[in-house]
Amino acid sequence: MNKKIAKTDSERVKRAVEVAKNAHEGQFRKTGEPYIVHPLAVKKILEEWGMDEDTIIAGILHDTVEDTDLTLDDIRKEFGDSVAFLVDGVTKLSTARDGMRDIDTYLPATKDNFLRLMIALGDDIRVLIIKLADRLHNLRTLSALPPDKQRKIAKETLEIFAPLADRLNMGLLRVELSDLSFKYVDPRRFEELKKLIETRNKSAEKSLKKIEEEVTAALKKEKIKFELSGRVKSVYSLHKKLAKYDQNINAVYDLTALRVIVDDVTDCYLALGIIHSLYTPMNGRIKDYIAMPKQNGYQSIHTTVITKDKHVVEFQIRTKEMHEYAERGLAASFYYNEQKLTENYKKGKIEHLPTNLLWITELQMTAAKLREGKKVDLKKLKINLFADKIFVYTPKGDIIDLPKGALPLDFAYRLHSEIGDHVVGVKINGKMSNLNKKLEQGDIVEILTSKNQTPKTSWLDRIITSHARTKLLHALRPSTIPDRPAKKKRK
Repeated sequence: MNKKIAKTDSERVKRAVEVAKNAHEGQFRKTGEPYIVHPLAVKKILEEWGMDEDTIIAGILHDTVEDTDLTLDDIRKEFGDSVAFLVDGVTKLSTARDGMRDIDTYLPATKDNFLRLMIALGDDIRVLIIKLADRLHNLRTLSALPPDKQRKIAKETLEIFAPLADRLNMGLLRVELSDLSFKYVDPRRFEELKKLIETRNKSAEKSLKKIEEEVTAALKKEKIKFELSGRVKSVYSLHKKLAKYDQNINAVYDLTALRVIVDDVTDCYLALGIIHSLYTPMNGRIKDYIAMPKQNGYQSIHTTVITKDKHVVEFQIRTKEMHEYAERGLAASFYYNEQKLTENYKKGKIEHLPTNLLWITELQMTAAKLREGKKVDLKKLKINLFADKIFVYTPKGDIIDLPKGALPLDFAYRLHSEIGDHVVGVKINGKMSNLNKKLEQGDIVEILTSKNQTPKTSWLDRIITSHARTKLLHALRPSTIPDRPAKKKRK
């Protein structure tokens, strides 16, 4: 058996269940069920995500320190430092009584769950995965709570946890968190869109079946191994998309999509060619996320076509591995790279993280600031973590992802602090530009440097990422502090 696959029936896991049952004895949930139902549900979710044994055990015990007489020392003695560390992290996320406040303002670290999330993530992102599993089960049973609490928890999930699931590329989780939450935030709109989806899909059922048969025959003829299935757009995704198209449902072409899963990348492009030989591709509707992955690592080819019967349908084409990552995201990464990823997070080593996970470095930097008692501008952090990303290129063709609105200095410091510190100019798409120009999707960016150049305080107005700001402030500190009295004197 692969050592990375958790033996969920191991003696340690069985013992954790026993400990949790004894600790929660006599406790009940708002649903009326014995409390142990919740940690066992979290255990099952973590198992489905393919998490390691320590994470599963921590999931079973995640509420014991906060809600029972069990202590961290008790957990450490019986299950080890790693489990105790994870349980402690999840406990810290749960101790803010008032829950999430306005995430666009400055707030002290001791009063805000979002900041606690940053602190926990700075050490081991498995804490977040346990918290996401915990949140998912709580949402599944949210009907047992009073309406005001339902709305509060649902709104918090839509604003923070669903976007984080998306950044971790945990697609199935993002969809379920979003739809469960939206149902409580705006129940009338939820039901309205749900019925709209059902009606549209029913009317398109016959034409989709015919398309499936045609594509199946064509792929089999070319002897391509494949799986073909349908994907229905989630209610909350449709809600957001309609907002972009002035509520025009006819402008939404991916309400239902057909998904083609093949063995390798070559077959992805072969399948694309076969589909385009059958139907007419729509202009501007081919997106190659294999050649240029999304910021969260998502890979697939999307194409929207018009059939001979004038039906419009979207196809998504990807390999099995891409599909696995699209569904489970970071959990899949831990499944394949568990030991390496965990060691890197704990040691603060970020250079070996996959490119799509480099945004985690911003969380680590935020965690460090919070430990020092510093305040953090959460509005800027929210932009950096949740805003859409752009992909730009180095002259050698390396892909760098940055938040929308990023400037050349953000790009330079992402490459290396030595490059950022010595910037004298920038070429964008082969032409000289200036450091105030916002980078755009697909730009080729060449940073010009000089050994004689030193960082300038004015550069602080020419960056938007916390990563670049931290690096620049570090470089400025020795040179700018002695000069401050002189500047005040001149004034």
